[in-house]
Amino acid sequence: MWEILIFILAIFILICVWIILFDSTRFVVRRLEIVDKRIKGSYRAIVLSDLHNKCYGRENLVLLEKIREQEPDAIFIAGDILTAKPGKPLDIAIHFVKELAKDYPVFYGNGNHEHRLKLYPEKYGDMAQEYAAALAEAGVKPLVNQRMEIPEHNIQVYGAEIDRKYYKRFVIPKMEESYLEEVLGKPDKERYVCLLAHNPDYFPNYARWGADLVCAGHVHGGMVRIPGWRGVVSPNVRLFPKYDGGIFKEGASTMLLSRGLGMHTIPIRMFNPGEITVVDFKES
Repeated sequence: MWEILIFILAIFILICVWIILFDSTRFVVRRLEIVDKRIKGSYRAIVLSDLHNKCYGRENLVLLEKIREQEPDAIFIAGDILTAKPGKPLDIAIHFVKELAKDYPVFYGNGNHEHRLKLYPEKYGDMAQEYAAALAEAGVKPLVNQRMEIPEHNIQVYGAEIDRKYYKRFVIPKMEESYLEEVLGKPDKERYVCLLAHNPDYFPNYARWGADLVCAGHVHGGMVRIPGWRGVVSPNVRLFPKYDGGIFKEGASTMLLSRGLGMHTIPIRMFNPGEITVVDFKES
């Protein structure tokens, strides 16, 4: 009897290991269509987040080729293309962004890892300056509580870099109602407003501020997903987070929460492959 149970357990473990290895080395393409009367014409953006220095193929050629196949007009980055680790090379993230910038406008919203490099120079040395200089050389300027216009399509893209205190573990600190307007200003309701905001926990705040589309990341899909249900744990160490991955609605606002492309600290994905999302903006 015990031999049978041990055999079944061993088979179960082997299956789990295979799924983890499979899902940790692949990504899928998802799609979202946005139709709004304020949008002019058609515009296609690819949303990326949480690469964390991962490579799909040599120098990310597999990932870059799949992006090019979608024929986007622009790239929206929702943060954490690199991993903040002292002394860790930035080459993978730099090369990836530079390759994207050769072909497309890149709207870059920082995640907590990019932000962390700037906050703690005593820990990370000149990594923040090195990364910023490399992006500037590629013609990419992260949107640090700033916006860029896509005037021909009547779209505004904001990048929100919220305070480090909003990334605490175990809890979700309250965000004051006035905070986003203080750091971002007021959005123009006559334009379609996209907000690159890495942390999805504050989606209700983003919606009340006036974001029509929020592009977020950070949660990695919950790392391990229960098929047909939800993700298990967030990087903030909360079980079954409300916002784990996919499309969410709050009033007239939509949040595209990317499950990201990479991993860090606990390198596990299960029933949860990486993803890129193709967003088609269309006029109604």
